[in-house]
Amino acid sequence: MSWNPALDPDCPKGDAVDAIETVIIPRARDLGGFEVRRALPAPKRQMVGPFIFFDQMGPAEFLPTRGMDVRPHPHIGLATISYLYRGRMHHRDSLGTDSWIEPGAVNWMVAGHGITHSERTDDETQTDPMPFFGIQTWVALPERNEDDAAYFEHQPKEALPFMEGEGKEVRLILGSAYGERAPVQVASELFYADAVLKPGVSIPLPDDHEDRGVYVVDGAVTVAGETYEAGRMMVFRPGDRISLTAGHAGARLMLLGGETLNGPRYIWWNFVASSQERIDAAKEAWRAGDWAHGRFRLPPGDDREFIPLPDR
Repeated sequence: MSWNPALDPDCPKGDAVDAIETVIIPRARDLGGFEVRRALPAPKRQMVGPFIFFDQMGPAEFLPTRGMDVRPHPHIGLATISYLYRGRMHHRDSLGTDSWIEPGAVNWMVAGHGITHSERTDDETQTDPMPFFGIQTWVALPERNEDDAAYFEHQPKEALPFMEGEGKEVRLILGSAYGERAPVQVASELFYADAVLKPGVSIPLPDDHEDRGVYVVDGAVTVAGETYEAGRMMVFRPGDRISLTAGHAGARLMLLGGETLNGPRYIWWNFVASSQERIDAAKEAWRAGDWAHGRFRLPPGDDREFIPLPDR
C-alpha cells in the first residue's frame, strides 16, 4: 500500500471533516531583490503525491547582467521542472544539455543516480530589464528509479495539451488529467497543470489521482465557502470531489498531485532519497570533486566553478 498519512483508517469520513486536509502558507526568503516562497516541503506535508519541493520564484525584474546566477550543483533521486510565466532561464547540465527555458515550455531533468546543472539568466543580448516569474518543482522518484541514469527532456509550449472553454484555460505540463496526457516521460502517475480562470468560473480537480493539491499563483479561489488568496497551497483529502471557483479578479492556479510513494523521503541540500545511506554516498561523491572519474561531472561550457558541499 502506498504511503499517505491521510489514508489512516481511523480518519473521520464524510461531513466529519472539511474537504481541505491542509493549508500551507509558504515561507518567504529574500535572495537579494529576488524573493522565493517555498510551499513544499512543509511542517505538515512533505509531499503532495510525488511533488516534494515547490518554490514560487518572483515576481521580479532583473537588470541586465544582474539576474539569477546559480552555479553548478548536484542532484540525486528526483526530477526537476522550472515552469516560467515571464522571463527566460539558461540550463546547462553534465549530460551536455545547453537549453533555455521560456514561458509555457518544459525542461524536465531527471537526476536519477546523479546529475549536475546550473541555472542562470546570462543572456548577453539582454539590454532592458527582464521581468521574471515562475515555479520550480522537484518530483521525488520511485525507489525503483532512484539509481537510473540521468536524462533530460525538452518539450515546447506548443507540444503540451491545452484545454480552453467556459472561461477556463488549462495547460497540462506533466502527467494525465481531464482526459489528456502530456508528452513528457514520467516515472509515476501524476498531474501538474497551469490553470487560468476568469472571474466566477469554476474548475473541478481531477478525481482519478490519489493525492491532490492546488497552489494559488494569482487572484483568489473559493472552496466549500472559504476563500484562499494568492500564495496559499491547499491539499485535499483523497477521494473527495473538489471544485474551485475564481474570485472577482479571476485566478491563476497550479494543480498538482498523483500517486504517493512507498514512504517518506530523506532530503538534504539538493539530494532526495529513500535512505540516509544514499544521501551520505552522494555527499561524499560531491565532496571528493573527482569530475573526471567520479559520480558527478560538471556541465560542459560551465565547469569553471561549482557550489561546494555545505558544512551542514
